[in-house]
Amino acid sequence: MIRIWITLASIHFKKTPMTRSITLISLACLLTVSPLMAQDKVLNIYSARHYPTDEVMYSDFTKATGIKINRVDADDAGILARLKAEGAASPADVILLVDAARLWRAEVDGLFLPVKSAKLEDAIPANLRAKPADNGGTAWFGLSTRARVVVYDKVKFSKSDVDSYEKLADTKFKGQLCVRSGSHPYNLSWVGAMTEHLGPQKTEVWLKGLVDNMARSPKGGDTDQIKGVASGECGVAVTNSYYLARMMRSGNAADRAVTEKIGVVFPNQNNWGTHVNIAGGAVARHAKNADNAVKFLEYLASPSAQNHFANGNNEWPVAKGVSFDNPALKAMTGGSFKSELIPISAVGMNQIKVQQMMDRVGFK
Repeated sequence: MIRIWITLASIHFKKTPMTRSITLISLACLLTVSPLMAQDKVLNIYSARHYPTDEVMYSDFTKATGIKINRVDADDAGILARLKAEGAASPADVILLVDAARLWRAEVDGLFLPVKSAKLEDAIPANLRAKPADNGGTAWFGLSTRARVVVYDKVKFSKSDVDSYEKLADTKFKGQLCVRSGSHPYNLSWVGAMTEHLGPQKTEVWLKGLVDNMARSPKGGDTDQIKGVASGECGVAVTNSYYLARMMRSGNAADRAVTEKIGVVFPNQNNWGTHVNIAGGAVARHAKNADNAVKFLEYLASPSAQNHFANGNNEWPVAKGVSFDNPALKAMTGGSFKSELIPISAVGMNQIKVQQMMDRVGFK
C-alpha cells in the first residue's frame, strides 16, 4: 500500500503547489495510519495445540471479531526455542502451550507480557494462572485441564487397589506398571505435584518404587499405555484423561473395545485430589497486536470456547460456572471429581528438581 501511494504522490507532484501540498499531507497521514490499520485485524499465534477440533474456535473468533488468525504449530519446546531466537523481531502475539512446567519456564525466561484482564481473572481460578507480576499483570492463564488418571486391568485388580498415586509403588504391582518417558512434560508436572504433596524425600522413594514395578522400559505415548493394559502387557498404567476419552468416543470400534477392557480411577479423592495439568495461553513479550491477543485469550475463557475444550478435545473446562455435555468425561467420573488445588506455578518450579530425582532412580 505504501508503494502505491508514493507512486500517486509522485504524479501529483507535477501539478500545482497547492495540490502538491494537499497530496503530501495525505501521504503523511496514510504512512502513519496504514500500519495500524494493517495490524488492527490480525493475530499471530504460536500454538502447541495440534488438535484439529480447535479449528472451530479459531474460525468462530474470526467471525465474531473480524480478526484474521495466522498460526504456527510446533511443540512446546520448539515454540520456546523459536521465541528466544527471534527476540524482539518475533511476530508472535499469542502463545499456546500444553504443560504447566513449560508455561512457568517461559515466564521465568521473560517470554511473556504480563497483562491485566478482569475477564480472565474473574473466569479462571487463581491456582490455574501465574502469580501476579510486580505491575499486577498476569503472565499466563490456564485455559483447560487434563487429569492424570490411572487405568487398570479389571480382571487382575480392583478400583481400591489403585485409588491413590502412592499405591502404584506397592510391591503388588511388581512387573505391572506401564508409563511414558520420565522426561516427558506430563510426567514431570505430575511428579512436581507429588513433590508438593509428599516432599522431595518421600517422592524420590515413591519414584524408586514405580521404577521397580515397571513392566517394561518407558516408551510410547499415553494411548500406548492404555492399549498396553487392554492387551495384558501391563496391569496398570498412567494416562491423561483426554486420551482415554478420545478412545471412548472414537469412531473406530477397536478403540472402543480397548476401553471396555479396562477400569479408570481418579486417584486421591480421599485427600488432596487428582493431579491436573493445564493447557494455557499467554501474550508474547514482543506482541505487535497485544490488544487482539488479550481479546483472544478472553474468548478462550468464554463459555462457548470452554464448552468446545470439553466437547471438542475432551479436556476439562477451567472457567468458573461452565457446564458441558461430554458423555465420555461424564462416564469416567459420574460428572465431577476432586482435583488438587496446589498452584500450578509451584509444579513448574519443581521441574529441575524432579528431573534430577528421576535420573537418580533410573526413571528413563
